[in-house]
Amino acid sequence: MAAFSFRRLGLFILAAALLAVGHPAQAAFETGATHVYITDFDTGAVLYDKGGEERIPTASMSKMMTAYVVFDQLKKGKLKLDDELTVSENAWRTGGSKMFVVLGAKIKVEDLIRGMVIQSGNDACVVLAEGIAGSTDSFIHMMNEMAPAMGLKDSHFASVDGLPDPDHYMTARDLATLGERLIKDFPEYYHYFSELDFTYHGIKQGNRNPLLYKNSGADGIKTGHTDEAGFGLTVSVKRGDRHIIMVATGLKSMKGRSQEAEAIVDFAFREFQNYPIVKKGDELDQADVFLGEKNKVPLVATQDLQVTLPRSARKDMKVSVSYDAPLQAPVAAGTVVGTLTVTAPDMAPQTVPLATAGDVARLGPMGRMSKGLEALIWKRKS
Repeated sequence: MAAFSFRRLGLFILAAALLAVGHPAQAAFETGATHVYITDFDTGAVLYDKGGEERIPTASMSKMMTAYVVFDQLKKGKLKLDDELTVSENAWRTGGSKMFVVLGAKIKVEDLIRGMVIQSGNDACVVLAEGIAGSTDSFIHMMNEMAPAMGLKDSHFASVDGLPDPDHYMTARDLATLGERLIKDFPEYYHYFSELDFTYHGIKQGNRNPLLYKNSGADGIKTGHTDEAGFGLTVSVKRGDRHIIMVATGLKSMKGRSQEAEAIVDFAFREFQNYPIVKKGDELDQADVFLGEKNKVPLVATQDLQVTLPRSARKDMKVSVSYDAPLQAPVAAGTVVGTLTVTAPDMAPQTVPLATAGDVARLGPMGRMSKGLEALIWKRKS
């Protein structure tokens, strides 16, 4: 992207859109889901929020947290994919959706991961939990210890598989955050969430994520269903240069989940757009320097700047650049001297530091005297 240039000093207005880490104006959309939360993966912008901060039962979507702890153990070298874990009677007797583990069998960790993620096996979760922590209670403690540090603001786990428990809950916002963390923190393991099927003990089961079977751009993450929670889905979808995380819960049927999830995702890509404006290091202005060996120094953006907003709202975004001028020599490269401020309706102002892109030494005594005489002459002429 070509560098921006501005006139000297003061307040400069750029008719464009920029970094949006808040809530853009929420476009109107009707959905039968009881809770919906959509974020842009790259900018963090919240595209839609329907009850996103309310505690909800999450059913098997909470298996994402179980997977997170397992992946963390793998990354730290405390567990290996080809390690074998033994199936206890507790794991074998676990109800709900199953991988259909065999009592006393030794199963590779990688197969258990596929059983947990693809087949949504509650039994696979218990084998992993017991093998890693010694018991499901100890593993649940690990889950609850890790959650706050990951940015899960209102989540508490009481099971490793998401089976109903009054003390087991998350929010749609936390589910979206958890999905993002899985993708960012464990790219080497995230691929399991996109695999379409897995066969264990002669039983082939398909991934329950309906958007993986459509031309939707989905690459994961996890479904869930109980009578209490209804049908839900946390999904990651990429189309072109955009990437969103969408959570929808409380739907009434498997078919309804599939249709509604597709409609919500289409809405997010249709109504919103990312607008890259500047890159880190782009020159935004040339600032005057008083008593410097150079008269000016470039000011540059200190980070990439991008916005996600409703297509219809772009015209309402404004960006202002401000700094005190002239700068006083000496000036050191990398000195933050100003800010770029982004404003838009329904969004808190965002600021980005502007820094000098070069050194400017102070003039010596003779140079300063010459500048002083020059200023005096111009003052008299005016």
